[in-house]
Amino acid sequence: MANVVKLKKGLDINLKGRPVNVVEEAALSEYFAIIPDDFHGVVPKVVVKPGEHVDAGAPLMYDKNRPEVQFVSPVSGEVVAINRGERRKVLDITVKADTEQTYVEFGKKNVDDLTGEQIKDLLLQSGIFPFIKQRPYDVIANPEVNPRDIFVTAWDTAPLAPDFNFVLKGDEINFQTGLDALRKLTSGKVYVGMSASNPISVSNVESVLFEGPHPAGNVGVQIQHIAPINKGDVVWTMSAFDVLFIGRLLNNGIVDFSRIVAITGSEIRRPLYVRTRLGARIDSILSERVKKTDYHQRYISGNVLTGTKVSENDYLRAPHSQITVIPEGDDCHELFGWAVPGLKKYSVSHAYFTWLLGKKKEYVLDARLNGGERAIIMSGEYDRVFPMNILPEFLIKATIAFDVEKMENLGIYEVAPEDFALCEFVDTSKLEIQKIIRNGLDELMKEMN
Repeated sequence: MANVVKLKKGLDINLKGRPVNVVEEAALSEYFAIIPDDFHGVVPKVVVKPGEHVDAGAPLMYDKNRPEVQFVSPVSGEVVAINRGERRKVLDITVKADTEQTYVEFGKKNVDDLTGEQIKDLLLQSGIFPFIKQRPYDVIANPEVNPRDIFVTAWDTAPLAPDFNFVLKGDEINFQTGLDALRKLTSGKVYVGMSASNPISVSNVESVLFEGPHPAGNVGVQIQHIAPINKGDVVWTMSAFDVLFIGRLLNNGIVDFSRIVAITGSEIRRPLYVRTRLGARIDSILSERVKKTDYHQRYISGNVLTGTKVSENDYLRAPHSQITVIPEGDDCHELFGWAVPGLKKYSVSHAYFTWLLGKKKEYVLDARLNGGERAIIMSGEYDRVFPMNILPEFLIKATIAFDVEKMENLGIYEVAPEDFALCEFVDTSKLEIQKIIRNGLDELMKEMN
């Protein structure tokens, strides 16, 4: 029987707009894009030119620091633009999709017949390897390193997050094949973290069940409660949604970046799931599903805590299986808002009477900060939502000061920005904590290398 880890610290933010378990086909997107910023730390080298035709699975760019790490087209079609920003930074590579899709053929494979190196080479050639991340530093895994263990999270506890158990239906064989492939990439173990109330049936890996509020589904939280990282250790991590890509590659012989995406948020007419593909235009996925309003709305690729702000003309980001739309809130002006009863407002600290309505009440939150940045307050508010054996206030202070010795002693190698998303949400100092941790990890990686 699998282990059960029960977590008490954390916070479930019950927002309005949870998707029903219905899948619809998204409108066919005319354009798709690969965005280098989706893969933190990559220095892209583009290998295609506008006007060139590519098959799905053909390389579009590679990482200058590790040329073996390739990024491929999610669809077949014509490369129509390589958009650049300041200092010629590559913003995205846009492909106009063919009506009939063609694929690079990698050939069907039997996992049992392949070595770990052969699987790794296949993942590098097919452009799936960049979906594997490593800790420390929370960057694309180094293919030259043999990880101590590999951790897969199959439970997303973020606000309005998609239900992987529902998404998995019909893809169970591909998921198991993907896990079998990951087993060949480490001399250690492959751990799969999942919900204790709704476990997934898998074999040949270590299943670990979790109970508790968000961020119980974060892979960093799961790692610390299963097999913590010590200095010098390297572990790889992967989302269960991305493990499906590996299984499809091995079982079908082609790169299939199709996704079932949750359309969520209070601004969606009927929240549900749609079938689309990585890199599709947001407007093709949302279609007519967003409410028509006279106020501004915020489009987010991902969830409200860690997602990326986008517009309806942008693209579904590579790491995400969720799109959220909430009110922007820039048209709200409250006089003495802190002094009113706030009968419809959400408060972590029970400042409003709405907490008496219980945990099942759904809230409509907008994107306002409700305050300005101020000095960090050592009030213990982070500790109440941070279920890791780490002192978050002290680690954040050490990271701001870039005190390497203190950062190491306080557990910087174990964390990623997403682990501090709830700290940022409850923070009365209004600090950009995820950005602070991200910058600290980047500087530390430079220092250590």
